[in-house]
Amino acid sequence: MLTLLRGLLMVLLLLVVFLATLVVCIFRPFHKDNVALVARWFAASGRFLGLKLERRGTEHLQLDTPVVFVGNHQNNFDLFTQSSMVPKGTVSIGKKSLKWIPFFGLIYWLTGNILIDRKNSSKARGTIENTTNSIREKGLSVWIFPEGTRSRGQGLLPFKTGAFHTAINAGVPIVPVIASCQKDLSLGRWDNGTIIVEALEPISTEGLGREDVRQLAQQVHQLMAERLEQLNEQARALSAAK
Repeated sequence: MLTLLRGLLMVLLLLVVFLATLVVCIFRPFHKDNVALVARWFAASGRFLGLKLERRGTEHLQLDTPVVFVGNHQNNFDLFTQSSMVPKGTVSIGKKSLKWIPFFGLIYWLTGNILIDRKNSSKARGTIENTTNSIREKGLSVWIFPEGTRSRGQGLLPFKTGAFHTAINAGVPIVPVIASCQKDLSLGRWDNGTIIVEALEPISTEGLGREDVRQLAQQVHQLMAERLEQLNEQARALSAAK
């Protein structure tokens, strides 16, 4: 019964969010703060899933310069957890196929996010170049999931290099954002435990070139993988202490 009620509630909440987003986008389509506004709405909706969020490192989200945020991508529930950390002036990069998802695809595009065709390498490179120009000319920060797909609780998957090319080309820092894993989230359970979402200190790309991209990606991957294990342990301890 709880599963049914919670499912219906989430459908209603998401419909409200979609409609509110369409209204916002009619009055200010592709505005640089649209993504942050809608992300807050999704994050607020997440509390109805029985999740408790603990946000850390928020001081690393508001910097004086644009940055490239890199987050770990676990499942569809990232929409309610990682979204809690999206600051103003930030857009995300997602795969082109997202636009075909009913409702979500439309608002993803209208809020100003960037769609990339990963199957076409030349178009993907062009998107990275355009993103770099947006960072430089519009002062936008960009949020990227460098794993390229959902890990589904299997730890941190290998990184693709697009995020690191973008950061180096634009000459901006990288800010890793990590959410602890939640493998057994259930709509039929009142309490689904605690998710810790943490922004780490910025990593400078000053003085780096194309030849440093893979090493930078490996460095950030190692840092995030180690911190992810620590956050998983801490989140389990917090959930068990309730």
